[in-house]
Amino acid sequence: MNYSKKPFVGIIMGSSSDSKIMRPAATILDEFGIKHEDQIVSAHRTPTRLLEYAKHAEDEGFKVIIAGAGGSAHLPGMIASHTIIPVIGVPIMVYNDKNSERFKVSAFGGLDSLLSISEMPSGSPVVTVGVNKAANAGLYAVKILANEFTDLRKKLKKHKEVQHKSVLKESEEMKKLGLAKFAGKKFKR
Repeated sequence: MNYSKKPFVGIIMGSSSDSKIMRPAATILDEFGIKHEDQIVSAHRTPTRLLEYAKHAEDEGFKVIIAGAGGSAHLPGMIASHTIIPVIGVPIMVYNDKNSERFKVSAFGGLDSLLSISEMPSGSPVVTVGVNKAANAGLYAVKILANEFTDLRKKLKKHKEVQHKSVLKESEEMKKLGLAKFAGKKFKR
């Protein structure tokens, strides 16, 4: 089976307002050529859909589910309780104010979501990335798939090399310019 032809990763979120935060997970998977299926599944507003999605993910042969949720963040844990597929939880700090175009920060700055996802009871584990770190969830999904697909392993190694070279390049530039000029250039005010 080919990971670029058939979705092996599902990305779910509790609300359309979470899509802005979850987008980097899709971007990473796209960069590695990994097909994914993206849906909105609310643990609270569509609980029967959550059950249907868990069955769907298993029937389709998904290898990983990335689930983003804010506030009480039940989605990752609930989906994990209904499937044997590994779940990566993305705690979400912001939510959309449905009455305006503005985004608001949760009352606890995302800590509520982080703790909710990371403190799952024994028996329903969820791997948790940092608050709003959907890109890391995407990379972790790639690592899981790389256990099965050797070409992905090679792509991951190349990705790490590019990161390494990028840091060295920036370090040399900082050394040459000095910290004040480097920061002024990088973070134009």
